[in-house]
Amino acid sequence: MPTANLRRTALSLAVASACIALLHAAPAMAQELAMAAAAPADLNETKMTSVIVTGTRTSGLRAIDSASPVQVLDSTSLERTGQPDLIQAMAQNLPSFTAQAFGGDAAALTLSARLRGLSPNDTLVLVNGKRRHTTANLAVLGGPYQGGAAADLNFIPVAAIDHIEVLQDGAAAQYGTDAIAGVVNIILKKDTGTSTITGSGGKYFDGGGRTGDVSFNTGFAPTDKSFVNLSLEQKYHGHSDRGAIDPRVVDAANLAAMPILKTVPGYPYVNKISGDAAYHLTIASMNAGIDLTPDWSLYSVATYGKKKAEAYENYRMPNRLPKLYPLGFNPKEAIDEDDYQFTIGANGKLADWNLDLSSTYGKDKVDIMNIQSGNVSLYNDTGSTPTNFHNGQFVASQWTSNVDLSRGFDIGWATPLNVAFGYEHREDTYEIGAGDAASRYKEGSQAYPGFLLTDAGHHSRNNNAAYANLAGSPVAGLKLDAAVRYERFSDFGSTTVGKLTGRYDFSPVVAVRSTISNGFRAPTMAEQYYSATNVSPTSAFVQLAPNSVGAALVGVNGLKPEKSRNYSAGLVLHPANDVALTFDAYQIEIRDRIVGSGAIYGSGGSTNSPAVVAAIRANGNVLDPTVTQTGINIFSNAVDTRTRGMEAVFTTNSDFGANGRVAWSAAASYNTTSVIKINQAPTQLQPQTLLDQAAISDLETASPKFRLNLGALWKMGMWSVNLRESFYGSASEYGTEDGGEYFETKIKSKATTDLEVSARLTKALTFSIGANNLFNQYPDKVNAQLVAAQRAALDNAAVTQYPSFSPIGINGGYYYARASYTF
Repeated sequence: MPTANLRRTALSLAVASACIALLHAAPAMAQELAMAAAAPADLNETKMTSVIVTGTRTSGLRAIDSASPVQVLDSTSLERTGQPDLIQAMAQNLPSFTAQAFGGDAAALTLSARLRGLSPNDTLVLVNGKRRHTTANLAVLGGPYQGGAAADLNFIPVAAIDHIEVLQDGAAAQYGTDAIAGVVNIILKKDTGTSTITGSGGKYFDGGGRTGDVSFNTGFAPTDKSFVNLSLEQKYHGHSDRGAIDPRVVDAANLAAMPILKTVPGYPYVNKISGDAAYHLTIASMNAGIDLTPDWSLYSVATYGKKKAEAYENYRMPNRLPKLYPLGFNPKEAIDEDDYQFTIGANGKLADWNLDLSSTYGKDKVDIMNIQSGNVSLYNDTGSTPTNFHNGQFVASQWTSNVDLSRGFDIGWATPLNVAFGYEHREDTYEIGAGDAASRYKEGSQAYPGFLLTDAGHHSRNNNAAYANLAGSPVAGLKLDAAVRYERFSDFGSTTVGKLTGRYDFSPVVAVRSTISNGFRAPTMAEQYYSATNVSPTSAFVQLAPNSVGAALVGVNGLKPEKSRNYSAGLVLHPANDVALTFDAYQIEIRDRIVGSGAIYGSGGSTNSPAVVAAIRANGNVLDPTVTQTGINIFSNAVDTRTRGMEAVFTTNSDFGANGRVAWSAAASYNTTSVIKINQAPTQLQPQTLLDQAAISDLETASPKFRLNLGALWKMGMWSVNLRESFYGSASEYGTEDGGEYFETKIKSKATTDLEVSARLTKALTFSIGANNLFNQYPDKVNAQLVAAQRAALDNAAVTQYPSFSPIGINGGYYYARASYTF
């Protein structure tokens, strides 16, 4: 048996022995071990019977009775993951919800997630049923999360969350045409009379990632007919570094020319780009309401977040700016971000109708800086350069107002026919602000050039929507739900989408359900208008806005909306009060899917297109003359895709009497995406294509097709133990040095173990210790042939030894401790 396997087996036995010893030593041990892998957590039955508000406009519906697959995550499920952010906590609980573990450039500072293998932009996020605004920070560089500009979940305090309802079904006709993959509805706490303070800290097994988190939640009732629930959270997460040796610093010719390289601290591991960004995050929330009369209430929700983050960029050699940085330098990309949202609304009765009026405004503003850097051309031309730059600003806002009405009609069916309809008006803006003059002088500041005047601009759109929904049971056991939605965009015209859902309960034990729907996603404003220059020490690529003059020169004339069709069918088994099994299969077809291109070369590639050089010039860019490769990237409606998959969830409980109670659960997800059509590249680019082999693999193979979560929550007396085993299928991605030969990096199937042990020391105080990825698993390394090609070209990309698309991240295991006090 390999040494690594022996170590893992030995550690497994040691952990098992420790748990058994703990059980015998404390006859109060284990009543809750739940598998935080699906939506279950504390008690599975509580989850199954939870009344949901997502995926239906009928009141009083339980999750187990839903005609669409809805999983419910409660606050304790999120806490027990030990993760410092909401995205990672959700990803550990939901196999079909995958989180970005690592991002390039600005994407490293705002990680995103996706549902059912689709773009992050295809999942709608709600807070208390109201649309959440999106981030202004677009994920630009390649990978499976490219183009993501969805709502940033990490600006919602975990301490504020009562539960999360995840609708894993197309819901464009119910909530908005962008809900192609599903809906995440975050329900905030309304608790009064108690306060809880929680502190946690942890780090990676192999160093870095030092994390601290303190949160506070309190609720009170100003009057007997009102409530206010407040949360405040402070987080810190430190850098990590998992990079290999940069080939430039060990090259014989470079060492001969710059012998000082060997005196650089940490030599030869001087390039720190392959690791986590560091951040400080302060977030707060308020959820409040008051009953004005027996029939009318006012409600309000507010969130605010302040984030300061920085990520290392590629190391610059000592010959780049020797007078300022004789040992070379590690530039950092940094952001200063403010994010807030405010909702105010009223609901009540108007005659026999339920009426809800609301308005929500949200805004995300990101100032982008480049620190510990310099502008080489500015220094050479003037004799000086700043070392810190303001490179520009992103601003995204969204103002949504809704009127919703519903009531039931008794028409002789088994249940009243619920009729709902409403109207929504939405205004979106997106803005790029230019960088300071020094940051955009000639090739710009090193590692992140400032946004040019040609990149800058303010853009807006408005959208009007009307919907209607009918739901009821014509006969006992049969549920039918039909929705239709009409939307008109100021820039993309109008569309009508619909959804039909049905469920039939043969008995309290067996039911079947099915859905058919379509969708229409207008491009995000960031996808339409984002423009910037992305650089490394050896390359410079311009991200062209699809509707720019430069884009027209390469044959791209703006974006079209995506159009989708969703089909699903499922089985629900509920043979006992504490046993449930759901199985749902689905197919999602997207026509004219918006994706980012691969690298399209103007120079330095195995094939180059003169139109690319012309487009760069038309965009007003001046590129670093020392780089060996130049080109463009662009978003386009390049492909049609088909996604097929299944999701299964099993939950049950075991009561061992004096030995405690165990809540077991298993959740599995299978998902595969196929590119069924590639739209022809414009003649100006041929023989190059809009999607190279790497970009296609990002769509088809970069995410595991299979994932299985197994877990148990064992609770007895003061003790609880939460154990989760996560299995990830294989994944792969192609990479290239110059667009000529492509090499496939494969990650074999992996299993990770999460373990948490908690003790309720007093009625108010609980202490927990735990580990994510207990056995310190790492993904397989980047293809050795690709690394060899990168090293031969002295490409700094060779520093990446663990692939960024890894589903288990690149940092190995994380251990933590947490204490919680309630008063």
